[in-house]
Amino acid sequence: MAGGGYRDYFKVLELERGADANAVKKAFRRLARQYHPDVNPGDANAEARFKEISEAYEVLSDPEKRQRYEKFGQYWNQAGAAPGAGFDVDFGRYGNFDDFINDLLGRFSGPGGFGMGGFPNAASQGPNLDAEANLKVAFAEAFHGCERSLQVNQEKVQVRIPAGVRSGSRLRLKGKGNLQPSSGRRGDLYLNIQLEQHPIWSLDGDLMRGNLPLSPDEAVLGGELKVPTPDGEAVVTVPAGISGGRSLRLKGKGWPLRQGRGDLLLTIELQLPENLSQEERNSYERLRQVRAGLNLNPRAQILTSSKL
Repeated sequence: MAGGGYRDYFKVLELERGADANAVKKAFRRLARQYHPDVNPGDANAEARFKEISEAYEVLSDPEKRQRYEKFGQYWNQAGAAPGAGFDVDFGRYGNFDDFINDLLGRFSGPGGFGMGGFPNAASQGPNLDAEANLKVAFAEAFHGCERSLQVNQEKVQVRIPAGVRSGSRLRLKGKGNLQPSSGRRGDLYLNIQLEQHPIWSLDGDLMRGNLPLSPDEAVLGGELKVPTPDGEAVVTVPAGISGGRSLRLKGKGWPLRQGRGDLLLTIELQLPENLSQEERNSYERLRQVRAGLNLNPRAQILTSSKL
């Protein structure tokens, strides 16, 4: 009975015209249980009736098809695509009747549902209900770990962000993805973490990096200096004569890892004075005179070998 003749689909489902989507679904579920071939083995009439109510549900559960059916009546097939001809189901692949009904309801009403060819292909029979979203996290939140409150599908969800997450990390919230109303199934939600930039610190693999500004006298003389770290100030020994671009490595003072902490690299950045006091200017003038007397020229080596 799944052929091309006209049938009153409301009568097929034992419904009054104007029945809403919920009533259509309930009627289909009830009748499908009654006429399912597993319940009526070897009964060809029951199987034909089952296919008929399935065809009726296909049309009345699809808003576009139902609109054409209610508008054009027996000529609705000519007004658009016909329901699935050659309706065929492999009943043996379902573990129980509830599995079959839930799957069938989901495939009628979900993405990739029925078209002209009856059931969709195997790839569309199990819709992926997982969802993804991007979540921006402050650098300090990612360093220490934190809890965030998110609004997911009109539901307030608490998310625990572990210490040490980075850009590209994914957090899985089980059962917080898309909902398939027909079956009650719900996928998972995957949060793609994006770290916000920090004015001082950055990540380079497992290394945490930052710049360490030094004045010329600090770079020349070296010594013990207070330097910034993510945990606050620390005292390190700066070697005398250190040049810009070199780095100091502070072991175990960097980014949280699965076990322990990574290293912190502080790159030397020479900070030259812009507005010299008269006393500073006099000191630099005396230094220049001393260097001239010693015939010390920082460019001496390249001057002798730069000509091509």
